[in-house]
Amino acid sequence: MKDLSIRTSEFTDSVIRRMTRVSNQYGAVNLSQGFPDFDPPKEITDRLAEVAGQGPHQYALTWGAQNFRESLAKKQEHFSGQKTDPNTEIVVTCGGTEAMMAAMMSVCNPGDQVVIFSPFYENYGADAILSGAEPIYVPLNPPAFTFDADVLENALKQPKVKALILCNPSNPCGKVFTYDELKVIADLAIKYDIFVITDEVYEHIIYEPYKHVYMSTLPGMRERTIICSSLSKTYSITGWRLGYVIANPEVIDRVKKVHDFLTVGAAAPLMEAANTGLQFGDAYYKELQNHYTHMKNLFVNGLKNIGLTFTEPQGAYYVMVDISEYGYASDEQFCIDLASKVGVGAVPGSSFFKEPIHDYIRFHFAKKDETLNAALERLADIKKLKR
Repeated sequence: MKDLSIRTSEFTDSVIRRMTRVSNQYGAVNLSQGFPDFDPPKEITDRLAEVAGQGPHQYALTWGAQNFRESLAKKQEHFSGQKTDPNTEIVVTCGGTEAMMAAMMSVCNPGDQVVIFSPFYENYGADAILSGAEPIYVPLNPPAFTFDADVLENALKQPKVKALILCNPSNPCGKVFTYDELKVIADLAIKYDIFVITDEVYEHIIYEPYKHVYMSTLPGMRERTIICSSLSKTYSITGWRLGYVIANPEVIDRVKKVHDFLTVGAAAPLMEAANTGLQFGDAYYKELQNHYTHMKNLFVNGLKNIGLTFTEPQGAYYVMVDISEYGYASDEQFCIDLASKVGVGAVPGSSFFKEPIHDYIRFHFAKKDETLNAALERLADIKKLKR
């Protein structure tokens, strides 16, 4: 048999989903893979029940149902202040994962380079490689996860750099980039003529006093920003796999074609049901923020009481915990022991860092109170892992 692909030879399985399997193996409270254990809004699931009987059940337009794209455009304008043409500036995808892959494949040629902040969501490096591009990593320095503008410029001025990926708010570290930080990135993107591909799936999960600023709204960035997002986190429907790309018409024309050959189209009945959520008013998003603020406070206050060291999240629903005091050379082994001996699942931080950093683990807290309280009760025994 001939050799398999060289391009994918260095891939491992997803460490995040591996740790879910470890959690299941030991009956641990799973705070590794980031999905809620509470239901989506009832209005959306009620509409799904109606759609099950009424349809649509056949292919929608490849780039997304008309009413769904129109609703997305209105929502985007409402929150960003920028008009979006539903016919020429939006493609609906099978989740944010496909949105990112379609965006990368639309702009990258083999041999191009893509700048990625580290720590990073594990898909980004793989997306670059699958697109034939080489990832270049720029550190976000813990515990505050700030970046050095000079280091960023040194990366962006490489002649083969085509794009920068920006996750804001950030998975895994919960950082919300300030306007000033975004302005540094924007100015460099313009100076070196690159795209900024944004992952904004956590745009509505922000903790006061922090604010989400859309990169596309900065001066000179509308035409070179490619927004990738999804409905998964905002409406607690991670299993529905509804994402989208928003960009200028030239980029979107290419994304449409890539998307067509990747997946053909998103699920028609799910778009119809989720369209209900896109009609929600501001009260829904305020309640969403309040709900996640409550979960964040419950969990991080519990971590404080246990005596753990962590970086307070500014957005998203993850917290990075420093485990350096426990004496483990391998953060993955720490997570296995945490699941098997303490009964809580987490993700080793090294799966997010390109740098040789093994002192962090990531918990997520998109869970019911009883789930978080059960996890905290178990974590009270974490000191027994000290070596």
